[in-house]
Amino acid sequence: MQNKAQIMNLYNKYILPPLCNYFCSTKPIQYQRKKIVSKAKGIILEVGIGSGNNIPFYDRSKIKKIIGLDPSNELSKMAKKKSIKYNLDIQYLSGVAEDIQLDENSVDTVLITYTLCSIEDSLAALREIKRVLKPSGNFLFCEHGIAPDKKIYNLQKRINPVWKYIAGGCNLCKNIPELITKENFKILSSESMYLPNTPKFIAYNYWGVAKIN
Repeated sequence: MQNKAQIMNLYNKYILPPLCNYFCSTKPIQYQRKKIVSKAKGIILEVGIGSGNNIPFYDRSKIKKIIGLDPSNELSKMAKKKSIKYNLDIQYLSGVAEDIQLDENSVDTVLITYTLCSIEDSLAALREIKRVLKPSGNFLFCEHGIAPDKKIYNLQKRINPVWKYIAGGCNLCKNIPELITKENFKILSSESMYLPNTPKFIAYNYWGVAKIN
């Protein structure tokens, strides 16, 4: 068991981060990021900044400050390199979404992209997002989740136990709109679709804007 744990630790540290960076930066996914990231404004908290794949799409004219939260030091190192490349000043915060080390009502925008899937307690994370977000602020989301087609959803359920194990806890079967509204957010606008050129079991995307209800 100890050897198995050691192998997984090595996998999560050295193999998973570059894999995440690669698979989370495909052309269809980057196109989705572009749709939502440019809406961020004011003091921005990006939950799950990861390797920094959103960095190219921020609208600098709207930004006062960007805080990037992530538990992975390896991914944050990649993000720091990208922020230097794009000359974007970002304050990096090491930690988990379920316990955000920021004051209440302290940010104007919370941005989360392709991250809710891998947070074990999504509702706890959404409660923390609600706590740090100003009452007038926007919650921007872009996530993959359960597919509307029964055949694809059944495939997701079959794959999910193994997928979670090899993909850093990524859960294929989360109902993104339901989770968001369950934590007293009102979704102001939302869209969903299968991403092109992407395996169907992970291709169904939800994106939009929400506010505290």
